[in-house]
Amino acid sequence: MSKLAKDVASFKSVLHRQDYTSWHSQPPPLGSTSTAASADPPSNNEAESSTAASKKKRPKSNIVYSQPADTGSGKEMSTQLVYAVDHLKSTHNPVRLQDIAILTDTEVDTNPVLLEKFRNHDRVHWDPKTDLYTYKHEFNFRNKASLLTEIERQTKKGGGIPVRALKESWKEAPQAIEELEQEGEVMVTRTQKDGQLKMVFWNELKPSEEKGGMPVEKEFADLWHELKVPNDVDLLKQLQNEGLQATTAAQGPAPKGPTGKKKGKRGGAPRQRQVRITNTHLKGEIDLSKDYTGPGK
Repeated sequence: MSKLAKDVASFKSVLHRQDYTSWHSQPPPLGSTSTAASADPPSNNEAESSTAASKKKRPKSNIVYSQPADTGSGKEMSTQLVYAVDHLKSTHNPVRLQDIAILTDTEVDTNPVLLEKFRNHDRVHWDPKTDLYTYKHEFNFRNKASLLTEIERQTKKGGGIPVRALKESWKEAPQAIEELEQEGEVMVTRTQKDGQLKMVFWNELKPSEEKGGMPVEKEFADLWHELKVPNDVDLLKQLQNEGLQATTAAQGPAPKGPTGKKKGKRGGAPRQRQVRITNTHLKGEIDLSKDYTGPGK
């Protein structure tokens, strides 16, 4: 017997054991079927549906319990401050405090302590007259001419500017930098992987007919690349034929320093002291070359 048939038989046996006397003491509800009809055992389809309903299916979920749930902007004051400042950074227009609170789901408009920290942030500018807030970007420009002036000022200080920082201040900065590069006003460095703009520098040497810097004509560039450098042996022969000498050959070997180790006072043999003869008038009577100052003399 299959499992479904066993479930149907079990359900029918339960129905036969039920006490229906209390059912007749109360009138049936309006629109319902007769008591006799309700007492009839259910059909196979009804038994199957009831059996399936009795077995609760476990709901499937894609929750990753190892990761914290995204609960909005959080309840910590420092977290809400970061959310509010980041939202203000993403826009370049003045914003109302109520709009910041709604879009970031923070209490910046109702919490006095959070509002004070938000106003005193080094990147937040608050205008008391209009009660509007703006973000203080590192650079302040909105056109290509002002961008070039900022790049020139930074290059004269001894460095370039990251294109990412310029893009945060002005979204159209990368496009303007590429136009300035084609005009010869700036020089840029790019990433090796995808060629994206990385750093930008002001071009101090502008290309001109007098100062140079103009692109070389293709004819001369092709002639230059067609030149072949001879190998070392042929190069030395050509130099000798012209009466010249290679720089590396002209220079002699580097002088070698002393390789011996210096002996210390205790490690070396004792030196023989030279005796200075001063009593020359005693010559012939005693041996003046002998040292009489030693022990036992």
